[in-house]
Amino acid sequence: MAKGDVFLTREGYNELKEEYDFLKNRRRREISDAIEKARALGDLRENAEYQAAKEAQALNETRISELEGMLGHARIVDNENIDKDKVLLGAKVKIRVVNDNEIEEYMLVGDAEADFNKNKISVTSPLGKGILGKKIGDIVQVKIPSGMMTIEILEINR
Repeated sequence: MAKGDVFLTREGYNELKEEYDFLKNRRRREISDAIEKARALGDLRENAEYQAAKEAQALNETRISELEGMLGHARIVDNENIDKDKVLLGAKVKIRVVNDNEIEEYMLVGDAEADFNKNKISVTSPLGKGILGKKIGDIVQVKIPSGMMTIEILEINR
């Protein structure tokens, strides 16, 4: 593993590439148009529209640069060549939280595509680290910010 590698699922890579293309080709033009319209309004030092557009431009360019770095160092995880009996990057895992008997399902991903709202957790998160490499039936103690959590691995899918 080379320093700076960004491990992504094929889906995660495609999502980042789509975001990159949108920001670079469409959003960049929209912001440029907004800057031109704001310039036409006059004094730039006291022009809130101009300042907002310039700030949006800076944020957009920062994100484009971040995405270029991630995509340039991307290593796509091929589920075909990965052990299907272990919780590894790219696996969809159904777990039971023993403490409250709650069933949850997550996909283990790299940091770049982690999104808790989509049940995609990073392999470097406390839960991700705790279940990484485990097998169906394993029961593990995971240290999370609010304390200890006991997890049982119920299913692993790819």
